[in-house]
Amino acid sequence: MGAVVEQLFSLHGCVAVVSGGGGWLGRPMVEALCAAGARVIVAARSPQGAREKLADIEGDWTVAQADVRDTSWPALIAEAADAHGRIDVLVNNAHVGRGGTLQSATSEDLTEAFDLGVGAVARSIEASRVGLKQALAAGGSPSIINVASMYGLVAPRPQLYGAEGATNPPFYGAAKAAMIQLTRYAAAELGPLGIRVNALAPGPFPAAAAQADGAFIQRLSEQTMLGRIGEPREIQSALLYLASPASSFTTGTVLSVDGGWTAW
Repeated sequence: MGAVVEQLFSLHGCVAVVSGGGGWLGRPMVEALCAAGARVIVAARSPQGAREKLADIEGDWTVAQADVRDTSWPALIAEAADAHGRIDVLVNNAHVGRGGTLQSATSEDLTEAFDLGVGAVARSIEASRVGLKQALAAGGSPSIINVASMYGLVAPRPQLYGAEGATNPPFYGAAKAAMIQLTRYAAAELGPLGIRVNALAPGPFPAAAAQADGAFIQRLSEQTMLGRIGEPREIQSALLYLASPASSFTTGTVLSVDGGWTAW
């Protein structure tokens, strides 16, 4: 049985491209992909900073300069396919990380969030099509994973966040909801080609700085069925399931990793 499980989740010989790989959840994603045997290419606006955050991860990973907001992102994906002859896993994980309200949000905030969460994802899907088809022809199980959010499924409760303007912003959740619908659309279009497209919807995984506020963490914890926030490592198994042959008949779905937050 052990050999069967290892084979299902193995990514040996596979190539993965990840945006936002140096972030709070991006780092454990890169770590998991490397541990499963993948060669991982991390796109970063600031490559040196990303390398420093990933420095202690064992495995085959590299960081390349790319900004998902411009042509360098699809160009990096195309270059990866050319260099390695395949792309098995594409992880779209770049996001906007600041607070705001309907009153304070600007049209520029909305435009940026939708370009990151929808425009850049659409561009990456199209840029990866050739590499994903190459992986399939080589006997792989190509997979696209779009990292959405529980706030693409439900609204944030302002009272959880305290100070005015510190709440999760409207442009973030709206863009993540659109990303989820784009995921379904892409799954329908690419399914006949043998390419799977799914979304991950993380719940409360507050970054280290936010965890200094014990009262805030307690408020978040009380919203989950498990009574606690998530640890970054807890995103890894969900990511590996969607990235690997273990999910070969799973597409067009949203996998929530939120301690039961959205199931109430």
